[in-house]
Amino acid sequence: MRLSGRDLSAVRGGRTVFAGLSFAVGAGELLAVVGPNGAGKSTLLRLVAGLLRPAAGELSFDAPANDGEPTELATQVHYLGHLDALKPALTVRQNLAFWRKLWDGGDIDAALAAVRLDHIGDLHVSALSAGQRRRVALARLLVAPRPVWLLDEPATALDSAAEEGLGRLIAAHLAGGGLAIAATHRDLPVAPTATLALGPA
Repeated sequence: MRLSGRDLSAVRGGRTVFAGLSFAVGAGELLAVVGPNGAGKSTLLRLVAGLLRPAAGELSFDAPANDGEPTELATQVHYLGHLDALKPALTVRQNLAFWRKLWDGGDIDAALAAVRLDHIGDLHVSALSAGQRRRVALARLLVAPRPVWLLDEPATALDSAAEEGLGRLIAAHLAGGGLAIAATHRDLPVAPTATLALGPA
């Protein structure tokens, strides 16, 4: 499995965010995307996720065919953005159950245990701290597994213990043949395979 971009350009609000950008990341690899605010880190992740269209350049995704059909990148991506995408009126478990049903996912209890939240599965998200909400969002990566993880500032609001847990999640994902691209302004809890530095905004 290999994901690459060639000569990518992105325009937001009439402004060119970046141009001529190229990268490649394969199975078992973590690409860290770094740069100042406004340099286009989040824009690049949203472009790879299919939420934005590139102004120029192309993305390519090579993966084993599914029943003889080419594997589409959009079906293989899990995007974790700045917002946790959780419904406050629902419990932790209900939120994860929604994603499990939507994406034909896996074990909610195992996912909660992996982020050390198995004791609060029946609490409403509105009662959680920012760090706990972020860990629920990380649990969604496990409940609805996909081989390509796009992580936008994944350690936001996490304490040191939760950051270590994030490192274990990413390491396990890579060891299982997945790949990840993480936009970050700080050191990741797992050493990246490569770093893509975006220029000044």
